[in-house]
Amino acid sequence: MTHFPSPCRVRDLPGCTLLALPAEIDLGNRAALYAAVAAAVDARAGELRVLVLDFTGTTFMDSQGARLVADVRHHLPPHVRLRVVAPPDGVPSRVLEVTGVRRDVPVYTGLAEALAM
Repeated sequence: MTHFPSPCRVRDLPGCTLLALPAEIDLGNRAALYAAVAAAVDARAGELRVLVLDFTGTTFMDSQGARLVADVRHHLPPHVRLRVVAPPDGVPSRVLEVTGVRRDVPVYTGLAEALAM
């Protein structure tokens, strides 16, 4: 798919940053999304405890989305926990399962569950 990079929406909460990812994630926007996530993490370096990537609105994702999650996981400081929200019947959930990312990152079915500290 060819499209322009879509930025993610960032919402800062006490000790937590929530990033709502775009409708499509592929080779065309993975690098820009990673840069946006890394910037959000780096901006809150000392106070961030949980980073939530919200794939609820993502309707298309290939292996680049799984790579994004893996790269973000490796970028995080040791004290920051990564959580992913992906509805069980959606494409992101299936991609994360097939690529094995689900073994390393907790995937929640709903936002409220992922935000519970």
